[in-house]
Amino acid sequence: MKALKSLNTVFTNYFTFWIIGFSILAYTYPETFAKLAYLITPALGVIMFGMGITLTGADFKRVILRPQDVAAGFVAQYGIMPFTGFALAKVLGLEPLIAAGVVLVGSCPGGTASNVITYLARGDVALSVTMTSVSTILSPVLTPLLTYILAGHWIPVPVLKLFISTFEIILIPVALGLGVRSLFKEKVKTAIEILPMVSSVTIIFIVGVIVASNAGTIGKVGLKTGLAVMLHNVIGLALGFYIAKLLGMDDFKARAVSIEVGMQNSGLGVALAKAHFGALAALPSAMFSVWHNISGSVLAWWWRKSDNTRIHDS
Repeated sequence: MKALKSLNTVFTNYFTFWIIGFSILAYTYPETFAKLAYLITPALGVIMFGMGITLTGADFKRVILRPQDVAAGFVAQYGIMPFTGFALAKVLGLEPLIAAGVVLVGSCPGGTASNVITYLARGDVALSVTMTSVSTILSPVLTPLLTYILAGHWIPVPVLKLFISTFEIILIPVALGLGVRSLFKEKVKTAIEILPMVSSVTIIFIVGVIVASNAGTIGKVGLKTGLAVMLHNVIGLALGFYIAKLLGMDDFKARAVSIEVGMQNSGLGVALAKAHFGALAALPSAMFSVWHNISGSVLAWWWRKSDNTRIHDS
């Protein structure tokens, strides 16, 4: 068990480097990894199952105890990112499938990595976890609906199939995880300690497979797509923070909202895009997965540095 905990530390602390390295490897040897695309959806189910195991009654109780904070974060999550993605796709003149992919990742719920980044940024972790839970549980309705409304500008969107896929990928594994947690309670605590490693390895795998599947087109669309992804994420982080401040939240809460808004469940974006629009549409989500971990880590470091400087000066 000690060895597993050490591995967990290695994968979670250096996640960004692992995901970049594996993406380069997949891009270099695409024929090896592209054939594994059929594993993307079940792999994401593993992540969602793990999320379900980590949830407790306290996470849902906070929705009732802190309705204003959770509601503000929820509206920011589904209000900022989908429409920012749509605006960027229009302004940058992205080709239809890429544009749809940008909107899709913007319409996804917050990612589980946001909870870790919020902790590193000294933000309100409880609020972050609750926002992730709420946005995830409501994603089977909101993700297909927003994608249909916005991405339908470029391509036909099978909204019912998207709903079914999101339900299968998100709610069923989360519900199973909650069931396991309620049945075995204390016995799952050991497993929970290594879940970050399982999630990290799975996301690294998913991103690598999508990079391999798009190896032939990345050179043609990669630069503009990368720019769209970077702007999408940075705008989400900035607007999330300042909207939270305008609503009267302190820095502690505003950091959580910022990170929750800016960091998407890009794995879900990959799975949905690959299943319903094709590998090219999944490219923005794969790039987002790499970039938001870099930007989130840098932002967390900067906030911690600012806190330390303020304490030292006082």
